[in-house]
Amino acid sequence: MMIAKTLQDMFRRYRRPGDIVFATFFFAFALFLLSKLGTETQAVKRTKWFAQPALWPTVAIWGMVIFSGFHLLGSFLSPRIPGRWRELAFWLNSLEYVIYFLIYVVAVPWLGYLPSTMLFAALLAVRTGFQTPGAISIALAFGAVVAVVFRALLQVNIPAGRMYEYLPDSVRVFALTYL
Repeated sequence: MMIAKTLQDMFRRYRRPGDIVFATFFFAFALFLLSKLGTETQAVKRTKWFAQPALWPTVAIWGMVIFSGFHLLGSFLSPRIPGRWRELAFWLNSLEYVIYFLIYVVAVPWLGYLPSTMLFAALLAVRTGFQTPGAISIALAFGAVVAVVFRALLQVNIPAGRMYEYLPDSVRVFALTYL
């Protein structure tokens, strides 16, 4: 059995809905990076070309520009497949979770790491369809374990929440250190 009959079969392009949108955004991003290359990297005098700090970023970004340009060209030349906007809407739906994470990041300095993490885990469980009391309990326990492991065991320095200031003195010291 032959894997590919011809060279043309080997390089046949199977376009997907939304491909041209992705190709356009990726090409624009590659051009943006290329525009920043001169200001973000530098050439060091009296250094061989292969030891320049800007060498590999330049190679990588030019590769992104060239290959994303070919991808965009291929997307323009391929037959159009219906469903582009439905695919784009599907991609944008994932931004909902980015917004949840940003809310979590804003909540941590106010509520503290432990309550914010527990609340975040529980809300994500409910949002993804795990709405039984057992599932929410598991999410709350997971949030508590994550917070305790990071703060107490790994001693990751995370700012304490302003809510901790209202705790009694003996509990506040413990909360500021371990929760």
